[in-house]
Formats: sequence, structure tokens, C-alpha cells
Amino acid sequence: MGNSYVLSCCSTADLSKEYLEQRDIHYICFHLQIDGKEYMDDLGQSIPFPDFYKALVAGAASKTSQVNADEYLTYFRSFLERGLDVLHLCLSSGISGTYNSAQLAAKTLQEEFPFRKVYIVDSLGASSGYGLLMDKLADMRDEGKTIDEVWNFALANRLNLNHWFFSTDLSFYVKGGRISRSAYVLGSALGICPLLNMDSEGKLIPQDRIRTKNKVIRTIVQKMVENAKGGLEYNEKCFISQSACLEDAQAVADLVEKTFPKLNGKVMINDIGTVIGTHTGPGTVALFFWGRERA
Repeated sequence: MGNSYVLSCCSTADLSKEYLEQRDIHYICFHLQIDGKEYMDDLGQSIPFPDFYKALVAGAASKTSQVNADEYLTYFRSFLERGLDVLHLCLSSGISGTYNSAQLAAKTLQEEFPFRKVYIVDSLGASSGYGLLMDKLADMRDEGKTIDEVWNFALANRLNLNHWFFSTDLSFYVKGGRISRSAYVLGSALGICPLLNMDSEGKLIPQDRIRTKNKVIRTIVQKMVENAKGGLEYNEKCFISQSACLEDAQAVADLVEKTFPKLNGKVMINDIGTVIGTHTGPGTVALFFWGRERA
């Protein structure tokens, strides 16, 4: 590690363990309970993603809990004791309280380590959108940028990370209380796929209800055409995350690569992890790219 600081995130950035290790990004895990049994949200290590989604479909009760302040204290302290500063990005405060817990821990540690820096950033993002932001920060660190430069970039640009989601399985929208049982029955019969995005407060906002999977795949890529930095000239990376619907995610990725010839590398497809997957259920595809600032 050639830097005097570590980049860190929560497991809910939904990047693979291998990718995080390769990019030298540290992470701390949320918690999961399935039918009363405790697991770590450890990127598919404790419970492989296919097994997790099969359990959900079979009706398993899944509950999640965030990282608490004491866990953050122990985690951050391990770096500070080695003489390293910490830049940690949290899952959006619009959907989790973990940012407040991290802030509490950082405040305590600043008193304990007055000459070290502990910067906490609310990513205002989720899943691999938050992951794409981490990827950019790792690039900056590798270019030799200081922790303050990277921190300032994260704060100034986090809302330029666009998040668009669709779901082909409405059953978990009923469980989460987002739609009624009657709307679920009608929507399923009509093949309706909700399209959502994330706003400037890091909250998920329903945008449209689109009939048929093929049409929603075309629509989500059209949202990228309308909002991506540089439009069709977009030359940054693009990440997708998916919950047990790899074929649908691949269809979106193929269309993105066909539509944006200057894309930086192939679209990277990641798994939606157990924490976010508990709320989305299977059948969700999320598309992430750099673009216009979220409203």
C-alpha cells in the first residue's frame, strides 16, 4: 500500500470480494438473518447468492441490520493504529442509518487519534452504483491523489452517479408494502415492470410502470442515453447489478455496449447482495453510470 490512507466502504456496494481485493478497497459487513439464523453480508461467502435467492423464493424470512457504531470503532481503529488515515463511504442515508453510526465512531476516534484523519462520506448511493463511485476513488488514489483530494471529489461528484432499476418480479414489492396485493395481481397479469431511480437524497423513487420485459430493457438504456455524461459519446465505466436474473442483466449490458461505442471497457455485472436483495427480491436489474446531477 503506497498511500498513507485506506479507502473503505460497506458490503452494500455490491462488488465482489475478488474485485475489492484487487482494487485494494476495504469493506465492513452488514448483517443478515434468514429464518432466525445469523449471517454476515460478506459478498456471498457465508451463503452463496443462488442459495440466498432460492431461500427467498421458497418463503424464507430475511431480515437485515446495519453496521453499528461499536463495529465501526473496532474496524476504523485497526487502520489508525497502523498510522493510516481512513476515507469511508457509507450506504445512502436515504435508505439506511449506518452513516450516523460511522459518524459517531469517527467522532470518538478523532479524540483518541488527534493526528489522524477519519473522513466519512454519505455515498447517497446503493449497490454497484455506490461501487462505481468506489472504483473511481480507487483510480484517483492509484494516481497519487491525497485523501483530501479524493474526499472532496467524492462529496462534489456523488450525485453524478446515476442509478436506474427495474424489477420483473413484483412479489417483494408487496412484501415491502410498496404495492397492494390487488396491484400485484393486475401488474403481474399485464407483465408490468416498475422502473425506479435514486434521487438527490439517496432515496428510491418510482418513475414509471412499463409493460413487458423487452420494453423496460430498452427504456432503461434510453435513460442512460438521456442522462449519461457526454450522451452517446460516454467514455466512462458502466456497472450493472442483478438479483438472480443474469440473463436480463446481460441483455441490458449488451444493449449498453452496442449503444455506447466509446464505453471504458465492457459493462461489469455484479450480484445484488443479501442486504439489498432482501428488499428487492429476485428479478431486479440496476444500471449505473456517470451523468447529469440527480435531482
